[in-house]
This record gives sequence, structure tokens and C-alpha cells, in this order.
Amino acid sequence: MTSPLANASTWKLPTVIALVLANLFPLYGVLFLGWETFPLIFLFWLENVIVGGFNVLKMLMASPQNPGSWVGKLFIVPFFCVHYGLFTFVHGMFVVGLFGKQFRAGAPFPDAELFLRMISEQHLWWGVIGLVLSHGFSFVWNYLIGGEYRTVSLSALMHQPYGRIVVLHLAILGGGFLVMVLGSPVAGLALLIALKIALDVRAHLKQHTRLTKQTASPI
Repeated sequence: MTSPLANASTWKLPTVIALVLANLFPLYGVLFLGWETFPLIFLFWLENVIVGGFNVLKMLMASPQNPGSWVGKLFIVPFFCVHYGLFTFVHGMFVVGLFGKQFRAGAPFPDAELFLRMISEQHLWWGVIGLVLSHGFSFVWNYLIGGEYRTVSLSALMHQPYGRIVVLHLAILGGGFLVMVLGSPVAGLALLIALKIALDVRAHLKQHTRLTKQTASPI
């Protein structure tokens, strides 16, 4: 069976184009801003925060025609915010600790102020904006205009971000350690970005193909 990544039509999808464009800023950072491993991995972690934010919007807007879903949202949305928030925060602590060298005596405890300062120090704001625009476009194009919000379940949305994060970041963190051991060569970081794009596109297609089938065959 041919991989969807080998299909030329895959790379012509508007949401895939937006996703690839959002990942061009990290490539620019590596090639022209002298980025090493940490800013790249940190930006990839920040994308988890963005994904979680849009997932909350998806949960709030899911199945608006179903009165019962609004009762579920009162419990599931806050639970997701706490659970996913802690999951992402712990992940972020390891990113800034291991790659940002914060696991040292006298280093401040990672908090929102530290993360914001690192975004500014590493010149990541444009990268963050690009990721917000990419995920925002996918949210509007697939979830709202594509009608995914009509039939997707809160349970599916609750679990959706975790699979993407685990698969993507196991590969990214493993590659990041390898690049760091090798001295952060530009070619290695560029290859890491290419790997991230391929994994992102694959996860994106899998996620929205499944939701499209649900929308086409409402229960």
C-alpha cells in the first residue's frame, strides 16, 4: 500500500501547505539564525501548547446541536485542561532542563515567566505565530468548514492530542539528543526538521481522515 506521503496530491492540500510553511521558519532559524538544538526542540514543544489550545476550542464547539454534549463539556473540558496542561508542563520542564541546561544549581524553577523569556531570548515569536496560523487554518478549514465539529465525540477529542505528541516527540527528542551529541551540525538539524514535517503530515492526514469518515457517517 502506497504511503500518503508519497502521493503528490497530499502535498497540494491547503492544510498540508500551511503546515509545511509553518515549519519553514525553524529551517530558516537553523540556516540563517545559527539555531542549535535547544531553540528547535523548544519550538516543537511550544507547538504542543498551541495544539492543546485549539483542542479546547474544538471540544467547546463539538456537537452544538446535541444538548447532552454541553453537560459533558462542563466536566471533560476542565479535566482536559488540567491533565493535558500537567502533561505538557512536565514535558516542557525536561525540554528546558535537558536541552536548555536548566537542570543546574541555581537555575530558576520553570514557570510561565521563564518560558516567555526563553521565547524572546531565542527569537521564537515568529515561529510561534506561524504555528498558530497553521493550526488555526486547519481548525477553520477542516473542523468548521469541513463539518468535523458536527459528529466528533468529546472522548475522541480528549485523547486526540496525546497520540500525536508521543509519536512525534519520541522521534524528535531522540533525534535532538543525537544531533546534540554530534555537535549540532546544520545538516542534522535540517534533517530533524524534515522528519518532523513528515511525521506532522502523516499524523494530520490520519486524524482528519478518521474525522471525515465520522462526519460522512453520523451515528
